[in-house]
Amino acid sequence: MFTFLLVVQAIIAAALVTVILMQRSEGGGLTSSGSPSGLMSARGAADFLTRATGVLAGLFIAMSVLLAFIAASRSGTTVDTSLQRRAPAAQTQPVQAQPQPGAPAAPAPSPADNGVPLAN
Repeated sequence: MFTFLLVVQAIIAAALVTVILMQRSEGGGLTSSGSPSGLMSARGAADFLTRATGVLAGLFIAMSVLLAFIAASRSGTTVDTSLQRRAPAAQTQPVQAQPQPGAPAAPAPSPADNGVPLAN
């Protein structure tokens, strides 16, 4: 059922694109060179294409809402986590305390304290 409605949606979209492209910005359409009377006149074609655009746009919106409703009801409430990445374990490093204002500064460590030999 869903696949059938999806195909109908694609057909409606193609028809809507076709009808829109047939119209001119002034409202004449591609069939403006037809006979001056009846449906194939410039005015009759413009009216027909305008109505067809409105009907197809309405059908497209209705089908979109219907397909969204069907897709939401089919999927259930489970979430697919097969593509979820695992975050690497956080590396904890000791945080050095910041000296408070007005407190005496701590003496700088000497190179010998760090285990680095002095070069002479």
